[in-house]
Amino acid sequence: MCRHRYALCLSAVLVTACGWLGGVDDAHADPRAQVRGDLPADLRTRLVQAIGAVDDAPGNRFEARRRARGAMESAEALLRSEGYYQSILEDIVEGEDAPVAIVSVRPGPRFVLAPATIQWVAPEPEPEVIQTARTDIGLTPGDPGRAAEVVAAEGRIIASLTREGYPDAATRPRRVVVDHAAMTVQPTFNISSGALVRLDGVRVETRGPTNPEWVANLAPWSAGQRYDPELVGELERRLLETGVYDGVAVALTGPDQTTPDGNRPIVVTLTDRPRRILEAGATFSTAEGSGVEGLWTWYNRFGRADTLRFQARIANVDSRIGADLSLPHWRAPGQTLALSAAVVNEDTDAYIRTAGVLSADLRQRLGKTSWYSYGVGLDFGRYDEGRFDPVTRLPVSLDRDLALFTGRISAYIDQSNDPLNPANGWRLTVNIQPTAVAGEDTILFLRSEAQITGYRPLDPRNRTVLAGRMRLGSILGGSELSAPSDRLFFSGGGGSVRGYEYQGVGPRLPDNTPRGGISLFEVSAEVRRDLGRNFGAVAFIDAGSIGFDETPDFSNLRYSVGVGGRYTLSFGPIRADIAIPLDKREGDASFQVYVSIGQAF
Repeated sequence: MCRHRYALCLSAVLVTACGWLGGVDDAHADPRAQVRGDLPADLRTRLVQAIGAVDDAPGNRFEARRRARGAMESAEALLRSEGYYQSILEDIVEGEDAPVAIVSVRPGPRFVLAPATIQWVAPEPEPEVIQTARTDIGLTPGDPGRAAEVVAAEGRIIASLTREGYPDAATRPRRVVVDHAAMTVQPTFNISSGALVRLDGVRVETRGPTNPEWVANLAPWSAGQRYDPELVGELERRLLETGVYDGVAVALTGPDQTTPDGNRPIVVTLTDRPRRILEAGATFSTAEGSGVEGLWTWYNRFGRADTLRFQARIANVDSRIGADLSLPHWRAPGQTLALSAAVVNEDTDAYIRTAGVLSADLRQRLGKTSWYSYGVGLDFGRYDEGRFDPVTRLPVSLDRDLALFTGRISAYIDQSNDPLNPANGWRLTVNIQPTAVAGEDTILFLRSEAQITGYRPLDPRNRTVLAGRMRLGSILGGSELSAPSDRLFFSGGGGSVRGYEYQGVGPRLPDNTPRGGISLFEVSAEVRRDLGRNFGAVAFIDAGSIGFDETPDFSNLRYSVGVGGRYTLSFGPIRADIAIPLDKREGDASFQVYVSIGQAF
């Protein structure tokens, strides 16, 4: 074998060595050639994969020899890519009637990396950028001289330059010296950084009505600021999260479009979704009855990625007609103004409410999925309520006209790994509503509610997940008799304690009407198991109670147990649960069935 220095194009070696990825993938196929030699187990596995497999044995010694030589070439390419540059290989054929192709391998010593260098094609970037690029190479002298690591290091250099404001950075042919005497691999990267790029404004290309000035105001940079791919990506995220575009492309213009100030604009290409969508649906629930609903949605009506939705619903429990308007990035990026107006009729076992509802909320995004919001709401209408007088210990019928002015403060923190099928992390939801009531009764109270959910995998592949939920609620300053019924706490149903009908958890009046309370406690635990082929199973236990003091009451907890199935689609799981109430009372069904999209919590 030769004992000298020579240059080797590692990218060609890498491509050849990885060719087995497109090979035969058949459990019944035979290897193209057997591998012999004293080899580490992981290297033997890679060699077998690189050599590949065939459907049948060779018909004669000539065919076997051809396979052995081809296998030897593939093995040699892999060995070089793994840093074995002094390997000895031999193609062998054994047998006459049933010839066998064999590759004998002696890998020899494994070469290691020598310190890498970067040669800059003029002009050089700034000194601090050069130092950052050297740090980001990520090659440690003394590590195995693998081709894949050398190629990846070159990519890291380009990525580092791009982050530092050099998006035109490009590679030139690298030089890799393999020293057989020192048994080292020393890469030299030839890099053209291009010129430092500073950003200009935004140029919008769209056939829709989007106002270019509105898009320009979303840019998280100012003219003359150094190029940063994260800033460009943030503009794309801000446009995508509005939900009104089928496609959003954000790209830096070429060097030929540099402005006289030396800046380069960003081009935003928007593809609008259909401007108007009409939807209709029907629902049926053993717990909440049935209903039909129609939605007419207008997108981008005002040229600023807005959504205007008209809704009409007729249902057993909650019927309404109304409209809501969403204005994303209102006055500040990530801030959404939501306006809503509706006439509602709620007909539940506990109360009947016919009212007009107005609300205005500002929601500020925190990160990708978390947010907080604040706003106001105004409800005015008639309440027909069946209540319990804690003084006389007798049921009371109330029929009153009320107006409610509510402050609305909410927050949602999502630290889970998936919005519809979480397997790790936690979520926290908090709602606080200071409320003033006027009309036939006058009262001030504070309604607060919080829910936390947690997810913990029990194995490395997340096939078994333990999920838990706890929800607490309390009303301060109001009583069971004075607070409007729709602001009291009720429990039971698919979103709380499964197995009980809607509002079915908690004490009841003598006529079996649900009795709302001023405190709430709920807890759930699930074991979720992935069964493979998109199927899963769940076993769960839920519990909840309604209290009549400001602190939750744990003395009247009601429990349910159940099992469910899951079928996972590309957007998330479809779930079907059946739950059985424990300590069933008069009026409780023997079981409840729930079908929905996404996990229960």
